[in-house]
Amino acid sequence: MLAAISVYTTVPAVVGAALAGYIIRFMIDKLTERGALQTKKRILAEAQREAEQTKREMELQAKQNVIQRREEFEAEVRQTRNELRQTERRLDKREDSLDEKEALLNKKEKFLETAEKNVTEQRKELSLLEDRLAALDEKKQQELYRISSLTREEAKRMLLESLREEVESECTDMVNEKVAHATRVAQQEARRIVVDSIERCAAETTSEATVCTVELPNDDLKGRIIGREGRNIRSFEKASGVDVIVDDTPGVVVLSSFDSVRREAARLAMERLVADGRIHPARIEEAVKQATADVERAINETGEEVCYELELGKIPDPLKRLLGRLKFRTSFGQSVLDHSVQVCELAGLMAAELDLDVQLARRCGLLHDIGKALDHHHEGSHAALGAEEARRRGESATVVNAIAAHHEEAAPESLYAGLMIAADTISASRPGARRETLERYVKRLERLENLATQHGGVVRAFAIQAGREVRVLVNSNKVHDQAAERLSHDIAREIEEELQYPGEILVTVVRESRFQDVAH
Repeated sequence: MLAAISVYTTVPAVVGAALAGYIIRFMIDKLTERGALQTKKRILAEAQREAEQTKREMELQAKQNVIQRREEFEAEVRQTRNELRQTERRLDKREDSLDEKEALLNKKEKFLETAEKNVTEQRKELSLLEDRLAALDEKKQQELYRISSLTREEAKRMLLESLREEVESECTDMVNEKVAHATRVAQQEARRIVVDSIERCAAETTSEATVCTVELPNDDLKGRIIGREGRNIRSFEKASGVDVIVDDTPGVVVLSSFDSVRREAARLAMERLVADGRIHPARIEEAVKQATADVERAINETGEEVCYELELGKIPDPLKRLLGRLKFRTSFGQSVLDHSVQVCELAGLMAAELDLDVQLARRCGLLHDIGKALDHHHEGSHAALGAEEARRRGESATVVNAIAAHHEEAAPESLYAGLMIAADTISASRPGARRETLERYVKRLERLENLATQHGGVVRAFAIQAGREVRVLVNSNKVHDQAAERLSHDIAREIEEELQYPGEILVTVVRESRFQDVAH
């Protein structure tokens, strides 16, 4: 009975426990499922936020890329526009040059047509003169036959003898007239080309000097420049290679040297020492070294700047450096660099008038005096030195010959060498371009007069117009007209061979006859 009751009691308990366990398990599954859903939602939300953030970052990156691409495109467009403008300017320049050349060709064509017409008219006049001469000859023959009993051959001989002097005189006059006309036309054309070139090219000149001055704020600095027992001034002269002159002149110190580059470096160093106030051997060496470096840098920059402004293509760096050194060189008071640039411009202008290569002529003109930039360790004239240096640096044979021949030390091998001679003479001989000392000027005039008076029959000779003309007075009893003409030619040739001068010198021989009598 108890067992049955126990069974009946245990079974419901087991069933209830099982039911409770199932309910608990069910509840746990529900809670687990709900947590999983919440976790899923949270993960999805986080994933969505990350996706949106990534999307925004990608959009921002895309916008930045678009902006960068737009800026690059705009830069390319600007560069292309600049290149197009430059190309347009070059084309405009070429068009202007072609227009000028066309106008020049038209002028030359008109000139040739006019000359051809003149020649035709002169031939007609000559033919008429020949016809008239033949008629006169026939008339004289008939007259001779009538008034004399001479044979035809005898009359012909007499007629020829009578006409020889007249015909020779007329032929000489005609030849002289033609030569004078041709010379006049050639001189007019040459003057036009030269004057046009000079008017379109002007350059400043500088004074030739071997000294420069440095201003001092007060005279007390002179003692500091000299130093104790002269040690500072000796250190400065040794380091710079120039002479320092400290005299009674108030407020200045004079630097003297024939080397213009060293003189410029010494001037910079002295100005810096005076401004700094610390003047002692160590500081002097440092200042001179720094000033020398600055001058060398200025030389390089000047050469680069000149070559860039003239647009002559690639010029070797050593030649650019020599051009920069010419800035500190002078000749007869004329800056050699300014002179070279002016010769470059003149040669280019005249080459354009003659339909030659303008760039080649300008290159020859710029480099024609580079030999003057070489130091004293090189032997030879500046024309020969410049030609050799240009040859070593790969310049063309035309440029080398133009440099070597611009003072006629070598034979010109091209028209460009002749252009160099003309352009160099124009630049050197124009008024105000060069300046010479009084002593040199007086010696040159005396030499001109002595060359003229050493010829026979010369009474006096006068150099006038600052040595541009020599007037020669001759004895009219000893020198006749033909001899006076030969004398002027001989004196001119001697001046060309024995003297050096810019431009040209006119030789005028004056032969005068005076007759006097006394009335009583």
